[in-house]
Amino acid sequence: MLRRAPRPGEPPPEAAPRPAPPGEPLVASRAFPKVLSALGGRERLTFIDLGPAVGSNLEFFADRAACKFYIDDLFAEIEAQARAGARETLATILPARLTQPDGSVDAVLCWDIFDFLDKPASQGLARELVRVLKPGGILFGLFANQIGQQKKQYTKFIIHDESHFRHRTTPATPVACQVLPNRDIIRLFDGLLVSDSFLLLTHTREIVFRKK
Repeated sequence: MLRRAPRPGEPPPEAAPRPAPPGEPLVASRAFPKVLSALGGRERLTFIDLGPAVGSNLEFFADRAACKFYIDDLFAEIEAQARAGARETLATILPARLTQPDGSVDAVLCWDIFDFLDKPASQGLARELVRVLKPGGILFGLFANQIGQQKKQYTKFIIHDESHFRHRTTPATPVACQVLPNRDIIRLFDGLLVSDSFLLLTHTREIVFRKK
């Protein structure tokens, strides 16, 4: 099918996303473009990524700015403690992993880590993430919005383009999913403001926070 050429000054039509590899669902994100917009124009960026290292994700950001990454796969720690029957220790272990100086980080990619944590672990980790963010820094997280779920797998979020992720999953020791009301999520990140919030058809809430 032929497409009409854009008129002078008119933005080009949005291209359809590339297909994802078999077995990796392609999921649209409404919040991730907001993250990129908020970080746009900064020449140097420091990130904390709480998930496993994904080379293509690092390249995606490095193509846009000079970047420094702290990759700290807290999901691996969560699984190790779950297998040991010691989830309660996460309230101490996870906050201690955040050793960056106060106000030194531009952006934090939480992914869906808080779905796997109980209240004490969530509070301890959130407090440290707020501490390390710079004023104007961005925190991006996904939060379950359907009560009664069990988390039986970890999801590696692979940036496919500016508004889509690919989901690559691995088995997890099952745990009851923590579902927090919006007001409790906001209280959890005391010191941050909600910049954008979207409820997806996948029963997931995407939230972008900005430090005051």
